[in-house]
Amino acid sequence: MSLIRPTAEATGGEGSGRRSGTGRAAALLVLVALGALIPLLGPPAALNGTGEAAAPGAGGIGLLRAVLFAALSVPLGELFVHRLARRLPGVPPERPPSWAPFATSAGFVAALALAAVVSAGNLIPHRLGQIDVGGLYGSRDGRLALLEVNAFLAAALCAFLRRPAAQVWPLAAVVVAEALRAHPTTEHGPLVGSGLTLAHLTCAALWAGGLLHALRLVRLWPGDPAGAALLGRYARVAAVLLAVVTATGVCGALRRMPPATSLDQLTTTAYGRTLLAKVILVAAVALLALWARIRLRRAADPLAAYVPARAEVIALGAVVAVSGLLTALPLPIRWT
Repeated sequence: MSLIRPTAEATGGEGSGRRSGTGRAAALLVLVALGALIPLLGPPAALNGTGEAAAPGAGGIGLLRAVLFAALSVPLGELFVHRLARRLPGVPPERPPSWAPFATSAGFVAALALAAVVSAGNLIPHRLGQIDVGGLYGSRDGRLALLEVNAFLAAALCAFLRRPAAQVWPLAAVVVAEALRAHPTTEHGPLVGSGLTLAHLTCAALWAGGLLHALRLVRLWPGDPAGAALLGRYARVAAVLLAVVTATGVCGALRRMPPATSLDQLTTTAYGRTLLAKVILVAAVALLALWARIRLRRAADPLAAYVPARAEVIALGAVVAVSGLLTALPLPIRWT
């Protein structure tokens, strides 16, 4: 009897762990599906009553941009947090499986689809004959799209070959390409705008991806003081990242919506409405981060901060989805 009982308990524990793992996977799929609905269904709601017209396929393009941003955040966050962990004494050797191979593969597919859209004259291609691959070399947007495709391919190869440090350069190339793409040469001060976007996108990717991987590490080290030390160090750096994201976001918005008209445009244009939704989400993320930091300071167990930090990750996922939608909407003012 004494031999049978532990076996049954072990079996029950294994079944419970399997059920909880299945539940977490199902919850993750639901959250991903809900996040995908934001860029897909967002354009009609944002454009309602503004008198503006979105480009064909704005929802699909917004979704692809959101996937691209998420694919950029995951591997950069892993590299960032591993660098923080290496500087801590007594860190356990256990590491969760890397999500970089899957993220960079998804980024490659999204970048490839976006390149196909650019090759078809920024329209959704409905057949292969509409895709002009050679034409991509003849335009600035086309060359930037090809750069992103090749960079994500190189990052995916590095991830699958287990060369994580080598991913930095292709991922940096994606960030630079996105910064240049967001500010065409016809814009007033395009280099200033590209610089703001470069800093904004880099800090946002490190913030979101870093928190995700930090929570994965803390969950892998239950009860270990290294978990609290890692969260504390990440929180200090994340405060700086949040400040840079906020400053660059405000400056970028004011370049497109001057102070004299910004309040009106926040409610009367699709871009302004979506930007306002993003600001509200970022404010909610900041409050969740503060809550997690307070719980981390007051509790000895770092898992006490896990619940608000996990809610922060979910809110950051919504921010990424809204950011993808924002790139697909017409700008309220075009500088000349």
